[in-house]
Amino acid sequence: MNSKTKITPSNKKVDSSGNIFSFSNSLITNYKSVRNFSKKLSAPLQTEDFVIQSMPDVSPTKWHLAHTTWFFETFILEKFIKNYKPFNHHFKYLFNSYYMLVGERFPRPQRGLLSRPTIKEVFEYRNFVDEKMLELLETGDDEILIEIKKVLEIGINHEQQHQELIVTDIKNVFSLNPLRIKYSDGENVIPKSIPELKWISFDEGIKEIGFNGDEFSFDNESPRHRVFLESFEIANRLMTNSEYLEFIHNGGYNKPELWLSEGWYTKERENWKAPLYWENHKGDWKNFTLNGFKEVNPAEPICHLSYYEADAFARWYGAKLATEAEWETASETVNIKGNFVESGNFHPVPIQEENNENQLLQMFGDVWEWTSSPYVEYPGFKTLEGALGEYNGKFMSNQMVLRGGSCATSLWHIRKTYRNFFPPHSRWQFSGLRLAKIKS
Repeated sequence: MNSKTKITPSNKKVDSSGNIFSFSNSLITNYKSVRNFSKKLSAPLQTEDFVIQSMPDVSPTKWHLAHTTWFFETFILEKFIKNYKPFNHHFKYLFNSYYMLVGERFPRPQRGLLSRPTIKEVFEYRNFVDEKMLELLETGDDEILIEIKKVLEIGINHEQQHQELIVTDIKNVFSLNPLRIKYSDGENVIPKSIPELKWISFDEGIKEIGFNGDEFSFDNESPRHRVFLESFEIANRLMTNSEYLEFIHNGGYNKPELWLSEGWYTKERENWKAPLYWENHKGDWKNFTLNGFKEVNPAEPICHLSYYEADAFARWYGAKLATEAEWETASETVNIKGNFVESGNFHPVPIQEENNENQLLQMFGDVWEWTSSPYVEYPGFKTLEGALGEYNGKFMSNQMVLRGGSCATSLWHIRKTYRNFFPPHSRWQFSGLRLAKIKS
């Protein structure tokens, strides 16, 4: 919602230009849009595709569709509809994720064992909850709608996160099928040019980072606070497949001096020799994408790296990964635009915009950028009350921060202050890197 918008009586909203329209209609439009986009993302799938869980970090698409529905039912319908009767009382157990205050949960690693309920029943569940939600939004008075809005915005953004997981998870599922299944018919994007890697400088000083505004943000983005940064430089673009190939050919995966200790042990245990989804065919590298199995495009941003691989590459290059404070400070100089899920590429693409040597490119979209910052609370951080307080704060241990969004992220979901986080060994997300260095 626009920060200059105010709620007025009679279920109306007045924007900064004085235009009056229904507050409930605004909520309904946003709700419908996000719910329909989940259907659009699942449309290319066949029934059998919905139920597979390829590893513990991946959830079946059916589960994502049900869990996001469970969220609205649990945190809105049950609270605001008197004597509400759930669609199926078993779903509270089957489709809870990690909200311990809500109740018991079906084990995450076993979600792929749930052949029932069927995908047909899950879509019936979604329709049932959507009907109840829309009725509530259409008939609720101002006081109720204002209270609902706080939770509804979390639910909408929560579903956008799971839309991204639908894309990343189904890629992992399809990658294990020798039939090389396509999710989309997207074509390789040919680069206009590959800009020379240049360094953009930022002076030392006290900076402010973190969210500050009236629009929606997650609790882990706040409060806004001051940090001191030494003078630093950050690369004008993401690192490419061709540059990562140099790292591979130079023996980067065989040089322990480049790796963090835990990273080296993980690489050895998992037998990493290249990014996830890369395969070497008689000296030629190929890459499984949602658009098919193709030759590695040298101009595309490198992706599906763990933090350990990104950090090792940075050391090999003689640079480092940016801290999240450095990244956010640099991002203030650019607009949010890029290759997001709405583009329909479902894969990082080469730079398409004209290069200005003083311009930061690809800060948003394409790949999540690993930072060197651990995921910890900001000074003065407070979790939400109740079960929704479990959303972000409980994960502030053994995770690293990523910034900027990816080709699987919604443009309408990302912010300059958005903090994504994953364990340092994770590779199935569209995660890549941008280099930085302390200015000498």
